[in-house]
Amino acid sequence: MKFFPNRFLPLICVCASLTTLAAFACNAQNNPTPRTPSDVVREFYKAMREHRYRDAFSLTSYKPAVEGLNAEEMELLRPGFEEKAATIPVNVEITGEQISGNNATVFVKVPVTETSPQVTSQPLNLIKSGNDWIILFGTEADAAEIKKAGRRYFLDALIEGHEADVEDFLKRLVIWEGIYSAQHNGMYGDFNALMQAGMFSNDVIDPKLSGYQYSMALGSGAKGYTVAAQPVRHGQTGKLSYWMDQTGAIKSADNGGKPLKP
Repeated sequence: MKFFPNRFLPLICVCASLTTLAAFACNAQNNPTPRTPSDVVREFYKAMREHRYRDAFSLTSYKPAVEGLNAEEMELLRPGFEEKAATIPVNVEITGEQISGNNATVFVKVPVTETSPQVTSQPLNLIKSGNDWIILFGTEADAAEIKKAGRRYFLDALIEGHEADVEDFLKRLVIWEGIYSAQHNGMYGDFNALMQAGMFSNDVIDPKLSGYQYSMALGSGAKGYTVAAQPVRHGQTGKLSYWMDQTGAIKSADNGGKPLKP
């Protein structure tokens, strides 16, 4: 036999050899080959396309922001993650990488559009974290800020985004109402009337998308109006409650999620 030239090799030696092989296999599993920067980038894109957002962001400087999130909070953030995932093309080609100490750059070739034959190169920066690489979004100072905020990073960003959207909507509403009033003998319109007039779509005030519950009341003879908006989930989709009338003066305060009274 080529592999066992002595057919009477003691059984204990065979067992010892098998034990050694098993030990090597165990060590290989416990100490896998470190991923290259290109490996990390491939896994990130794959996880994003498969909607495994916790796995995807754990490969980046956003890792501290997703580690402590529970299932409910992940679902709350999912629409924003879905929006990011939608921008990732199906065909992503890695053309090379450069490593310098604890920093690396991976060059990614992506199509300009899904149907366009043209491609563009996008460099992704990575930094060493322990024995592995992570994709660095922003600067190292940004990464430190994310680490400091932890699980509140995405949640607070969601709240700030929703509140900014409410204020923007209310400011635009004053303009829309002014146009509507000029076209309807000085009378203002409710949300349905403004939407039918093409001023905005229902998505803007959809509680599931905006994180806020809107209400509107017209005054006597539709010569005035008041608008209120409060978070669907106080502390999760928003903190501030809002109130505004036809003068355009916006009032806001943390009212525990309850409607704000003038």
